[in-house]
Amino acid sequence: MKPHVELTVRPGTRPRGLEDAPYWEDIIRDKARAVEPTEPQLAAVLRRHRRAAWATHAYAPRGGGWSRDEIASGLDRIYRLVLQVNGDIPEALIRDIRLLPYVESAHAGRVAAAPMPEPRAAAMGAGIGQDSRDAIHLPEAQGHSTGDPGVVVAVLDTGVWLDHPEYADVVLPGRDVVDILDGAASFFGDFLDADDDPTDPVGHGTHVAGIIAARGLHMPVGVVPRCRILPVRVLGAMRQGERRVGAGLVDNINVGIKWAVDQGAQVINMSLGIRHTAGGLPHAEVIEYARRQGVTVVAAAGNDGREELYYPGALPYVIAVGAVDGEGSVAPYSTWGMQVSLVAPGTNIYSSYLEGGYAFSTGTSHATPFVSGAVAMLRSVARARGVALGDAQGKHVLKHTADKVGRAFKDRKAGFGQLNLLDAVRLLEHKLEQAPAHPRPRPRAHRQERTLN
Repeated sequence: MKPHVELTVRPGTRPRGLEDAPYWEDIIRDKARAVEPTEPQLAAVLRRHRRAAWATHAYAPRGGGWSRDEIASGLDRIYRLVLQVNGDIPEALIRDIRLLPYVESAHAGRVAAAPMPEPRAAAMGAGIGQDSRDAIHLPEAQGHSTGDPGVVVAVLDTGVWLDHPEYADVVLPGRDVVDILDGAASFFGDFLDADDDPTDPVGHGTHVAGIIAARGLHMPVGVVPRCRILPVRVLGAMRQGERRVGAGLVDNINVGIKWAVDQGAQVINMSLGIRHTAGGLPHAEVIEYARRQGVTVVAAAGNDGREELYYPGALPYVIAVGAVDGEGSVAPYSTWGMQVSLVAPGTNIYSSYLEGGYAFSTGTSHATPFVSGAVAMLRSVARARGVALGDAQGKHVLKHTADKVGRAFKDRKAGFGQLNLLDAVRLLEHKLEQAPAHPRPRPRAHRQERTLN
């Protein structure tokens, strides 16, 4: 994708040439649909800076028009000005766009990068790595549920190795929103042209998916092997010196989040995080949309071992996950702070890898899917009893059943404690027994189910 400026207009304003603009992916596929902004002030700013641009919507509405939740989250007011010719975007151009009376905010599209753990390939063996699953009492919890096909976990990552035998039968058709032109020479694998092929070229997302839903053929069984996986490729891969780095356009990661919500995901796993450098908080509007749709977002806390904020994990309503080592102590690499919600095993985790293989990997990236799987298991347990478990309700159960690491209710490094999946399931089942039997309205799918008080 050519460089772009993303701008948000103020509520109640309808700048000419923006309101009826096409969705940005549509003009990539068909340039005949492209239109230039005709609002006089914006057109004058672009001419002054000698930049020709197409006007597009940053998001596509879920249905024929913008829904109440999309409007409440401000997604209908966000636009992209896509340069017609590849080139730089001067800071002065951004400044002048921000000064327009109807503009609430504006920023240049940027590529965010973060180091990715290097998986260590290993021979297959079902008993390898079982300690990490035992640490959260997974085998006992699976005596209550192994998931439900009606519960969908979206994996927003480097993609997924789609035909891996561990989970190929539960993978849904996915999406690839990676489309990076800036710095393309540093990337390897697929980094251009958003499409419907979320195949993983580097293994990070594949490792995550196995932790969630592996059948247990040649590795420990996943947390919820009967749940569905929705693969959404939001990160490309590049080399920075000796390091392998995951990188993606922040604005396209947002598009991936919304797409996953609109496809019916109840849980979104984001084993990634970016630092806040300027402008509004990363992902804030689209995470608000996910919250309004009742979707639970689970994200990695980070791997720098410092008190630091990485997004989306640092946003309200997101479960930020830190990592523990093999001894159950908070790992020295695990980023910490009051944004951390829970910790889970993240050191030397054995899971699926590229080309049907297996590997060990370490990081909060690999602790995160244990918690995403836990949320999916709780939703599955409730669904089996005709109850639609809400986002806040699932978080309440996890928070009050985590194993504490000290006397404080919430620890700055471990959050509410280490995930205890068996206790979580038991508490939920107790609450379900106390829940009223009369039906209540439920947004999204499964309206026939009742909610848990």
